[in-house]
Amino acid sequence: MQESSTQEFLEIDDIREGVLLLKNQELRGVLMISSLNFALKSEEEKEGIISAFQSFLNILDFSCQIVVQSRKLNITSYLDGLSNLEKKQKTELLKIQAAEYRNFIKNLVEKSTIMAKSFFLVVPYRLAELIGLKAVTRGGFFQFSGEQKKISLTDEEFQRCKSQLWSRMEYVAAGLRRCELEAVPLNTSELIELFWSWHHPEEAEIGYFPEILPELLK
Repeated sequence: MQESSTQEFLEIDDIREGVLLLKNQELRGVLMISSLNFALKSEEEKEGIISAFQSFLNILDFSCQIVVQSRKLNITSYLDGLSNLEKKQKTELLKIQAAEYRNFIKNLVEKSTIMAKSFFLVVPYRLAELIGLKAVTRGGFFQFSGEQKKISLTDEEFQRCKSQLWSRMEYVAAGLRRCELEAVPLNTSELIELFWSWHHPEEAEIGYFPEILPELLK
């Protein structure tokens, strides 16, 4: 029995110039969203943020997906820095204090589950929105090849689709800024690392990521 490749079960067909090309003939852009400590805001500020977010949702004419990624906080590099600092101390008292502080932080993280959360917003774009149904049926804008009708776009066609998707992402980012949130689009390498970490959570928790081929960074 022939084993199936993991990629056969993924919806992503390709990642190109920060754009996800899906097998269902759709494109996706991913924005990383900053966090906001809502509890520390005054009542007036809270009402303003809620009102701005409601307005943002009401003016959207396309659906978006909100994704929250939770991962155990990795402080390996911080502990290594404390260890190096401990070695540089010239007096025995300072070395002892640095060692005690390092052990305190290490034990605190080991005994408590401290999670780091990342927030993402996925912006969709369908090719049919740009080319129209007639162009799809006539095959005038892009061609299909193979039984699964894989998308084959020319560079010019891809840039047109990317431009439309980027306009949506900028529109979303502007709306979120009114809610005191910053939104930054992920590039190709960041998208690869993101999806790799979802499928390899244990390696990602300790800060390990595989080397990305240079051609994927273009």
